[in-house]
Amino acid sequence: MRKRAEWMTRADDEILEYLSSETAGTPKVIADALDRNNDYIGTRCRKLASYGLLERPSRGFYVISEEGNSYLEGELDASTLSETDG
Repeated sequence: MRKRAEWMTRADDEILEYLSSETAGTPKVIADALDRNNDYIGTRCRKLASYGLLERPSRGFYVISEEGNSYLEGELDASTLSETDG
């Protein structure tokens, strides 16, 4: 069972699941796939990256991190993560 942090939303799980299966994406591609607002997905991607669940190898492009995969597998309690400046 996944251990979410209080700052997380349902969309965060959807983003992580999408990137786990598709390997990488931009907020627009993710938003289109999830039928969600592009700006909202961009905001959530930046938040997930600030906690280390996503990595941003280049501007506007996201991939799931090892921590993100561990969270999806239920091996990482997201509430133990600290936010960084990214």
